[in-house]
Amino acid sequence: MLKDEQNPVLARREFLSGLAAASMAAAMSAEPRLLRAVPTAETANGATPLKPTADACILLWMGGGMAAPDTFDPKRYQPFEKGVPVKNILSTFPAIPTAVDGVKICEGLENIAKVMDRATLIRSAFQPDLGHILHSRHQYHWHTGYVPPQTVACPHLGAWMARVLGPRNPVMPAFINIGQRLEGVGEQEELKAFTTAGFFGSEFGPMNLPFPEEAAVSVRPPKGMEAGRFENRQKHFRKLVDRSPRRDYLSDFQQESMLRSLDNAHRLLSAPERAAFDISLEPKASFEAYNTGRFGQGCLLARRLVENGARFVEVTTEYVPFLHWDTHANGHETLARLHSEMDRPIAQLVLDLESRGLLDRTLVIIASEFSRDAMIEGIPGSNARDQATAPSDTLQEMKHYGLHRHFTGGTSVVMFGGGMKRGFVYGKTADERPLVAIENPVSVSDLHATIFTAMGISPKMGFDVEGRPFYATEDGKGKAVSALFA
Repeated sequence: MLKDEQNPVLARREFLSGLAAASMAAAMSAEPRLLRAVPTAETANGATPLKPTADACILLWMGGGMAAPDTFDPKRYQPFEKGVPVKNILSTFPAIPTAVDGVKICEGLENIAKVMDRATLIRSAFQPDLGHILHSRHQYHWHTGYVPPQTVACPHLGAWMARVLGPRNPVMPAFINIGQRLEGVGEQEELKAFTTAGFFGSEFGPMNLPFPEEAAVSVRPPKGMEAGRFENRQKHFRKLVDRSPRRDYLSDFQQESMLRSLDNAHRLLSAPERAAFDISLEPKASFEAYNTGRFGQGCLLARRLVENGARFVEVTTEYVPFLHWDTHANGHETLARLHSEMDRPIAQLVLDLESRGLLDRTLVIIASEFSRDAMIEGIPGSNARDQATAPSDTLQEMKHYGLHRHFTGGTSVVMFGGGMKRGFVYGKTADERPLVAIENPVSVSDLHATIFTAMGISPKMGFDVEGRPFYATEDGKGKAVSALFA
């Protein structure tokens, strides 16, 4: 749905046609002849299934590369001063105390600092260096657990939960994606590649809600349309989908999955739970606590959806090349803005879930595809591009002050609730450059294994796809970090 769409009838049509188009695309991307659970050592030996510590998961995605030294892993602080060598700069915000003795995070995150006694802070996550096209490849890797390209369409982390665990509430989508436009933002096809259920089928894919304030329109039947007419339109729409010229390219499995996804959408549009999508119904004081922009409103929407039975919700600051966390210029100023947009809503989300008795069974994760190093892109002054952006190896302008360069050697991840320890720090990065993980490194595969284990899914869970076993973690080798669990 377009942001400026105000016509509810058109909005309804766009919702259904968009759903059908996404379903077709996902279905055509992978057509498994056979999709069944793969026996593993655990299942073959009759091992007791994992006991989940969480029922729902909220992923707060800092798309573009959240710089750990200027958020959750502060280092030596160097204020801006013209002429300071770039190599001397590690953190561009001073450290502040948190609710946990001896644990500090960066200035600008004062509200999150107050709830860090509910958090597990991982400071030693790391990623492989995937070379060129870093963001799209790293985001694909983080969200699916597999480095692209792959011979099959890999399911998103949320799709695994939707497929293996199913919905918590039969009328609520199990997997909802908030805040990310998939059109007109650059690298759109790359974003679409991992924002799907892959070979699982359309019914396990995400419901995409780019603008939280307009989510209610997406689940509202056309104004003034009586139930009988609405039902009749649904039946005719199913016939149109079934007669699509693309039908011959779909397997029966994908066709049935697509039609089930339409049924799920229709069921939601007819259910009282759709009120959860209307953040304007939130009491004014509560709404304002979250209202720092799209991301803050997305956090509010996520809370309302989980309260009403959503299984997995991702809220993103939105990945757009060279914007937001993709801080290749004006790093410090951009990060100051992002701090203000994320700080209050994240803290409020944690407090609200706790006050409603939901935090213990809801795993809230703050993560990003990688961190950033406090260096200007490349080696300052080494080539024409650098000459234009960094005329020397010393700071000359405020726009050069901040964290710019991609860095995969040490990244912070924060987890609240869901069976994780409280007020706990795991891992460490070096105090001086390079800021690599030097204690208890955590790979993407092991991080996913930890998340899956918390949700009661074995990291070795696998499916047979076109005769190939495909696992929840890469080759089924991911190992949950047991030290993180309470």
